[in-house]
Amino acid sequence: MNPRTILLVSPHGFCAGVERAVEVAETLLRVYPKPVYCLREIVHNTQIIGDLAARGMVFVDAVADIPEGATALFSAHGVSPAVRAAAEARGLTVIDATCPFVTKVHTEVKRYAAQGYTIFLIGHRAHDEVIGVAGEAPDLVIVVETDDEARTASAVDPAKVAVLSQTTLSVDETARVLAVLRGRFPGLRSPAESDICYATRNRQQAVRILAQRVDHVVVLGARNSSNSNRLVEVARAEHCASTLVTDPHEVDALPLAAVRTLGLTAGASTPEYVVLDTIARLKTLGFEQVEQLEVVKEDLHFALPRELKRE
Repeated sequence: MNPRTILLVSPHGFCAGVERAVEVAETLLRVYPKPVYCLREIVHNTQIIGDLAARGMVFVDAVADIPEGATALFSAHGVSPAVRAAAEARGLTVIDATCPFVTKVHTEVKRYAAQGYTIFLIGHRAHDEVIGVAGEAPDLVIVVETDDEARTASAVDPAKVAVLSQTTLSVDETARVLAVLRGRFPGLRSPAESDICYATRNRQQAVRILAQRVDHVVVLGARNSSNSNRLVEVARAEHCASTLVTDPHEVDALPLAAVRTLGLTAGASTPEYVVLDTIARLKTLGFEQVEQLEVVKEDLHFALPRELKRE
């Protein structure tokens, strides 16, 4: 009988935006006086937050929780203009780790808003990224989460509407919502390129192929990680069992007794050491062999903010 196998798909784990945000945080802890404050989670990953907190980073929920004049880090998810204004009013030294792809969506909102467009923003309204983007033009942005909401969303001038999206959504679900909006608003404007970032699209494509080759897909990522949850959904859409796992030890409780080939991937905020620790744990459960499945090769890196220099 063939050995039980782990099929590790690539790309998985860190994207360029997360890699940059984590490097920004680590650089701040190394060269700035402590404590360094971070507004909300720098990225949505339990291990990264725990590691940075242990090294002196203080995570807060609001600008008001940061002492006046302190150093503040804005997360990869971006913030609204109101948050930036509040930080300036408190005299904070701000280092911005917003992902450039998220910054692109902020820029698009400002461009459409300046022309008086109603802007449909496809995304999860409670997500940090969407809160920040919508805050660029709160009177003009309407968040649309589902195709049902798309069927009832309204605009002041139906002939003057635009659509944008959160960067970490399901490609397929976003396409369905977009189709409804386009059907209702034939003149709907949109950017030349999708707002869903390359890493989200690549990881979903990889998981779709992975799910066709394995008995169960394990996705490593935080419960509040949008892109990780979307990977689970993509695998299940291919009629493959899939589970989101936040800690390597959680695989002990999974129903894997009948699984011969286990697919493994990780959300864009999951560090590689979590992947390696999970593989080690799975080996103790009888998965003897590890094989690689490369679907897309990635080679994108973002520069650090100008306030910081790579050493």
